[in-house]
Amino acid sequence: MIRTRYAPSPTGFMHIGNLRTALYEYLIARRGGGAFILRIEDTDQGRLVEGATDAIFETMRLTGLSFDEGPGIGGEYGPYVQSERKADYLPHAKRLAESGKAYYCFCDKDRLDGLADERGLKKYDRHCAALSSEEVKSKLESGVPYVIRQLIPEGKTTFSDEVFGDITIENSEMEDQILIKSDGMPTYNFANVIDDHAMAITHVVRGSEYLTSTPKYKLLYEALGWDIPVFVHLPLLQNEQGQKISKRNGDASIPQLLEQGFLPEAIVNYAALLGWSPSDNREIFTLAELEKVFEMKNISKSPSAVDINKLKWVNGEHIKALSEEKFYELALPYLKEAVKKAGADYAALAKITQSRVTVVKDCAELVDFIDELPDYDIELYTHKKMKTNPEIAKQSLQLSLAALKSLSAWNHDALFAAVSGIAETNGLKNGQVLWPIRTALSGKPTTPCGATEICELLGKDEALRRMEIGLEKL
Repeated sequence: MIRTRYAPSPTGFMHIGNLRTALYEYLIARRGGGAFILRIEDTDQGRLVEGATDAIFETMRLTGLSFDEGPGIGGEYGPYVQSERKADYLPHAKRLAESGKAYYCFCDKDRLDGLADERGLKKYDRHCAALSSEEVKSKLESGVPYVIRQLIPEGKTTFSDEVFGDITIENSEMEDQILIKSDGMPTYNFANVIDDHAMAITHVVRGSEYLTSTPKYKLLYEALGWDIPVFVHLPLLQNEQGQKISKRNGDASIPQLLEQGFLPEAIVNYAALLGWSPSDNREIFTLAELEKVFEMKNISKSPSAVDINKLKWVNGEHIKALSEEKFYELALPYLKEAVKKAGADYAALAKITQSRVTVVKDCAELVDFIDELPDYDIELYTHKKMKTNPEIAKQSLQLSLAALKSLSAWNHDALFAAVSGIAETNGLKNGQVLWPIRTALSGKPTTPCGATEICELLGKDEALRRMEIGLEKL
């Protein structure tokens, strides 16, 4: 059975690159009828960020990436936590040392700092690998601080990756990495291997930046006599500045994107497209649909770049797919902030803005003219497509005011019939009458609906008042 794991470090909040990794692991497991596991890798205690672990849980919940097992914290169902498994790592490192595949290193900081070359780069010189068993025993009994390092053999190491194919690396390019730190905690790389084996992980999915570390993982699996999992390395993910997506680069976290008004389902959809494409080039998916169509063979080797405009487009498509009731629920706080007039029909405002926003909160900007007409320049009355200018606008508003004052029924159908009649009677196009009205009513270059709908929203008295203001400006 396929078993994958998402193993975040709570040293910051999940960004879109982290989510993509979790999503692909989730989809590989679901498509194969397997298990998806969450494991919190908190061995780097000095870099832990308060609240980051809770934020990971919440992000997973909001995006629908449900994990399948784990002992949890405090006895509750939840993820595996590395720091709670500290006792499991040292015995494996000691077994490697006993078999000659690892060794104790007692070098202090001053000696290690002295290994830097002229470029400031350090590579361990295997000084302690030459210690006799008697010397090692004596130092251990004397309580000399130590780490345990992996002994990289001579030769080459080749591994196979589902995306990048077979990769061979000269072992001389690899350093004898630390497996157990001086505080007894395992390093990220070592704990990864131990936990993946203990949890029977069959597919290890991670970013392509780990390609050069994978030979070390393979050597550890071989040294421990364990089966090697399937490796799936994902293409590099860059931000809009061409840098690798990173918490350290200040790239937006998933909680920040959610605060900005992006829907969880849209973020998941967009993350899926960052390095993967379906056979039919479709772009809009629900998570359930992704579970049915996702295939590893369609993961690309080429780097992907985060495009906030594309994310907004995807988000807009998901907004359009929401029920009117759901969009109203999401938009209501923003609409109430923008429109405070008594008797405002927020349901109607939500309905006219739903198809016009790419982020929910933008609905407020579309209707903020309803409470108060903003000041505007008469150049807004110029519209080439509508064939209007301030002179035509003045004529149209005069005709419209005269006709609409006597209109008894104040609704869209009656208003549109009246405006169409004005245009036909005076040799004007509909747009040459509607555009000036819409401009006078809103004072904005774009509105969520047409002139007659705005008339209905504002009510007769307010609509006529604004048209008169428009005439005064002209």
